[in-house]
Amino acid sequence: MLSVTDVELTPNPHALKFILNEKILNFETRQFHNKQEAENDPLANGIFKIEGIVSVFYMDKFITIEKDKQTSWVQIQKPFINFIKMFDRSLIPSEKDVQSNDENAGELLKQINLILDERVRPALAGDGGGLQVIGLEGFKVKIHYQGACGSCPTAISGTLTAIEGLLKRDVHPALEVEAA
Repeated sequence: MLSVTDVELTPNPHALKFILNEKILNFETRQFHNKQEAENDPLANGIFKIEGIVSVFYMDKFITIEKDKQTSWVQIQKPFINFIKMFDRSLIPSEKDVQSNDENAGELLKQINLILDERVRPALAGDGGGLQVIGLEGFKVKIHYQGACGSCPTAISGTLTAIEGLLKRDVHPALEVEAA
């Protein structure tokens, strides 16, 4: 049975990271910015039925929920924990094959993702968020923050600069990073 084992604060004051007792995804991340995006995902769709939820992000063994400014966490936590206890995890849509994306990626994009996988994504996951590379145009890397990082001012400014510096140093000095 799926259950919440811990709750962690994130740098985003409107997002909490709920640690689960079991993995719900092995390698994908899933981000939903509203109820409409979550229509075909029973887990996210059910979470959005709780009053005050504005985004849902999940991966591995955690779910990050962002709430609106008017709703208190007291109104969300108990309904969320009850929903998770009753949720049948077999309803979570199957993960896509990750290999199909890597086969078509260029060498530069592979190097970028390798550095992000090793040095950046674990730190972001620790704060209840994630990072997706949207595209690469020349030496301009377009990224999208997920979960708690999606609307966090720190992610949009300081982290973006740090990621660019890391990629310039470890992959190619001409790389630029921008949030999409």
